[in-house]
Amino acid sequence: MLIAQFVSIRVIRMTVMLPRRNVLLSMLAVSASAVVLASCGKEEEKKAQSPATPGTGSKAPAPSGTVDMAKLLQPGALPEKAMGKEDAPVTIVEYASMTCPHCAHFAETTLPAIKEKYIDTGRARLIMREFPFDPRAEAGFMLARCSGDNYFAMVDVLFKQQMTWAGVDNSKDALLQISKLAGFSQEKFEACLTDQKLLDDVRAVRDRGAKEFGVDATPTFFINGNKYSGALSVDEMSAIIDGIA
Repeated sequence: MLIAQFVSIRVIRMTVMLPRRNVLLSMLAVSASAVVLASCGKEEEKKAQSPATPGTGSKAPAPSGTVDMAKLLQPGALPEKAMGKEDAPVTIVEYASMTCPHCAHFAETTLPAIKEKYIDTGRARLIMREFPFDPRAEAGFMLARCSGDNYFAMVDVLFKQQMTWAGVDNSKDALLQISKLAGFSQEKFEACLTDQKLLDDVRAVRDRGAKEFGVDATPTFFINGNKYSGALSVDEMSAIIDGIA
């Protein structure tokens, strides 16, 4: 967490020195090693919570806390991005960072099975919320937001190609190439990443998660109000959902 705090302090200082319109684009040049180290928050804690191998019949893990579900679902700075029916008996709220390898692992190995088994069948709904730890994660989420109805498709691509843009010294060009494949022009790309209000709103979602719900690592899941930290396996998340609905 100290590394993430250092990055946040560095962000604040750079914001003061640079014109607001150019802040985020300038920050994309921050060293790749710093991004990787800060990307998931409490890294050592999360290693200890590494998910079980799918198919091992995992029991539902114990939650690390609870929150008021009504408060959790109150509108925030940005419209919710969700998949699944609003009246599903189980609501999963995921706080994620685009540069977090644990979040990418969950998106690639767990979410497809959970979507097929629970979300597509009306048993669960998933809401994704932004919790970026660094400027590159902020940029990734901003581009996903600028994708409109293709939000989840853009998030999926960015997670799958995470190391091609989050793990390089200059991520701007890499993000531009990915964005062009998603239909962005260079002008749209530049306009998105210099949208100060959007950047402020993404940060507001993160700050609310930290202050009101105690999120300090990614991914963090709230499943019907119960809090779970770490990239849950298919078996673990299935056991949690099956115990509710």
